[in-house]
Amino acid sequence: MVAEETGEEKRSAIRGRVLDPSAAVVGGATVHLRRAGTALELSVTTDSEGRFGVEGLIEGEYELTAWAPGFAARQRHVVLSAGTVHEVDVALEVQPLPQEVVVSAPRIAHDPEHIKQIPGSVEVVDKETLKNSHPVNFTEALRKVSGVYVRDDEGFGARPHISIRGTSPTRSTKVLLLEDGIPLAYAPYGDNASYYHPPIDRFEAIEVLKGSGQILYGPVTVAGVVNYLTPNPPAKPSGGVTLTGGNREYLDLHADYGWTWKGTGVLLGFLRKQGDGARENVHSGINDVNFKVVSALGSRHALTLRGSYYNEKSNVTYSGLREDEFAANPRQNPFKNDFFYGDRYGVSVTHAYVLSPNLLMTTNLYGALFYRDWWRQSSNSGQRPNDAADPACGGMANLNTTCGNEGRLRDYYHWGVEPRFRALTSFGQVRNETDFGFRLHYERQNRRQRNGATPTARTGVFVEDNERKNAAYSAFVQNRFLLGKWAVTPGLRVEHIEYERTNRLANGGQGVSGRTSDTQLIPGIGVAYNPSERLSVFAGVHRGFAPARTEDIISNSTGAVVELDPELSWDYEAGVRLTPANGLRASATFFRMDYENQIVPASVAGGVGATLTNGGETLHQGFEVSTRVDTGILRGSKHNLYTQVAYTYLPRAEFRGVRFSSVPGFSTVSVSGNRLPYAPEHVLDAIVGYSHPMGIDALLETVVTSRQFGDDLNTVVPTPDGQRGLIPGYAVWNLAFNYRREELHSTFFFTVKNLFDRLYIVDRTRGILPGYPRLFQAGVRFDCC
Repeated sequence: MVAEETGEEKRSAIRGRVLDPSAAVVGGATVHLRRAGTALELSVTTDSEGRFGVEGLIEGEYELTAWAPGFAARQRHVVLSAGTVHEVDVALEVQPLPQEVVVSAPRIAHDPEHIKQIPGSVEVVDKETLKNSHPVNFTEALRKVSGVYVRDDEGFGARPHISIRGTSPTRSTKVLLLEDGIPLAYAPYGDNASYYHPPIDRFEAIEVLKGSGQILYGPVTVAGVVNYLTPNPPAKPSGGVTLTGGNREYLDLHADYGWTWKGTGVLLGFLRKQGDGARENVHSGINDVNFKVVSALGSRHALTLRGSYYNEKSNVTYSGLREDEFAANPRQNPFKNDFFYGDRYGVSVTHAYVLSPNLLMTTNLYGALFYRDWWRQSSNSGQRPNDAADPACGGMANLNTTCGNEGRLRDYYHWGVEPRFRALTSFGQVRNETDFGFRLHYERQNRRQRNGATPTARTGVFVEDNERKNAAYSAFVQNRFLLGKWAVTPGLRVEHIEYERTNRLANGGQGVSGRTSDTQLIPGIGVAYNPSERLSVFAGVHRGFAPARTEDIISNSTGAVVELDPELSWDYEAGVRLTPANGLRASATFFRMDYENQIVPASVAGGVGATLTNGGETLHQGFEVSTRVDTGILRGSKHNLYTQVAYTYLPRAEFRGVRFSSVPGFSTVSVSGNRLPYAPEHVLDAIVGYSHPMGIDALLETVVTSRQFGDDLNTVVPTPDGQRGLIPGYAVWNLAFNYRREELHSTFFFTVKNLFDRLYIVDRTRGILPGYPRLFQAGVRFDCC
């Protein structure tokens, strides 16, 4: 170590060389530096003599990662004292594939070098961002990604509405959700709706991939892939407990503990979360237990086992409010006897095997059971008890005494196996990274409905008894041609889906069945050009595909095949990723999505326009921008003022071609040229924060959403049932403060969500739903061992 002074404050530096196994220098290698416990990070490139240097650093702990084409990444832990120069040599190994064997959670974006070669827009919500902002649910986490719009729900995000680039957000049906690269939805082929979603507390990071890079991850390749990443077991015994409390009876207890012994790591987690929703008579309680075991079975094998149990009991209705109800009390909920009960059991096994130094095989075996019962007296604001609909009820006055209810009872089972291969080859100056594999997937739905005689009934007369099955067979191949600064990535995916539906109550109890199938080819190609370490330019085009639901493509009464086409589109994008200086990074992407057939229901569950039909052509076009600035890195200061922005501009989201309204009574009214429902033109998430070397981190966030339409007629004046009408734009402010005390192994924090208690509407599909009121939350995270 050599001490040196730089002005009034003592600055430090890291210098060194990157070498190959023979001790020869490696020029053009990338060295990535991240200060532990912060979001501060930067990258430099070694010169022709393999040397690198990073000056003007403040004291602290740093994680240094070095890599180069054809070598495995190596990490070093560096502790810097004030005013010192740390010399370090990093020796790389010629092992391009074993690095992925030890990564038990398959990453879409493995590292900054890999991201540069992805021919599409990709963003990561990292561990530090999640830790410092303390999101209650995925709505708060995903809105930090450009191109993403998440419509609020009434609970803890257990049934999210995620939209990417203007697609329909209803139950996230147009987005592919993955957990560690494995399908998360209970029926991704037959009913890709999110009535189950794990809590945000379970994960350490979120990856969002858009564009032609989706070819590897079907079946839904329309708008984007969201991959939630679970943490790996720690190398040493460690864990912690986070306890958070707040107004509206909010309580969140999260505990985790893990260890590694003789090459096997174990991580255990438990969560209890409860609290009131955005309205009266809405209260949710969630339990989540999960474990992860990672075992290195020698130098060529690795095995990962994951398991989870999720339980939810929520006092929550499906119905929104009518206009008069909202005017009288915007946070009322007359249906206090409506309850949702859910249980999910999930397990997956991942085996990674290095067949040769240039060939890796990864096999995923997964399965899940999901049981959910939703007992409710209303499914939308147009369904209110009255003498005609329920003579025994007598209207709303008797809602909680003589009025009956409906039990929507659902059981879902799915399992699958997916071998994936990655091969590295070279032909002259061209290197190839080839990904290929296939998937066998099976799912089954049991859907029943019992109508009860009282508000609290949990049994009743069967009025629906359906079985729906899907078998899916898919295969994919994608090759990345690497030549100098260019990466060209063509790919092809094939999906074959078999549908079957049986109505057990039809034909006098004898049942009626129907079958059909669909096969789709999903091609794509992308190009990435990296003229320097600080700039990457990309462009691509791919086929978007989303399968039709089983319940929509086969008639319930006759078993006949309904002429309902799959959703198909051609999606284009072009963009840049750049790092003009250390501590400053940005990305911008232009996108265009041409739908040949987009199914856009105006509502669901018996609301406005509930019947699904071929939607016809739509066009989505705009751009998205994401930036991050850290002045602590730019100025070499211990004090870091940082900003982070995610902005989406969607000027075109409209019906094209010949298209008529899906609103009942308006089936002859043309909506061509009208704006798509729930597609705001502007979405902005902006954060300004400050980190102090004493362990303080404070941030202020604003979330801005422009106005939206609630139906395809673009109705402005609200209708009495609240399901149609303009949704005004709104801005919400949030505050978070963290104070870390290392000697106590603890972090103390508090947050204020919706700082100014803004009343705003987030949804009209089943009636009016308001956003959350002001929430105060405070807590402590204690890290042990």
